[in-house]
Amino acid sequence: MASSTAHPRPVRSEPFYWLLFTAGGGVSAFLFPAHIAILGIAYGAGWLPDDALSYDRILDLVQNPLTKIYLFALVVLPMFHAAHRIRYGIRHELRVEENKHIVASACYGAAFVGTALTVWVLLRI
Repeated sequence: MASSTAHPRPVRSEPFYWLLFTAGGGVSAFLFPAHIAILGIAYGAGWLPDDALSYDRILDLVQNPLTKIYLFALVVLPMFHAAHRIRYGIRHELRVEENKHIVASACYGAAFVGTALTVWVLLRI
């Protein structure tokens, strides 16, 4: 009986980015319309009190740790969704195959920089 050595599968980060892509799409589909409805339509139509969006009320709200987590997800996940779409748009539509690692690094790198900036802003508030 010949012994066969099984080659270990390479560790890939692709499932992680697909997870972020899916989560970002869900946030974009469900949370953005709620924000538009509340901030753009309800407040603009006068259905909310005039001081509902005052600086002091918004600052008090944003200083809550749960609100910071919510805002983190609201900002960061759509960035990774966009990075993934841009990466595959460049790769498949523009047929850039020879530099696909550079394109992926640039797209996801921009999303990671945006994540770091979001964390920095939310921690300073």
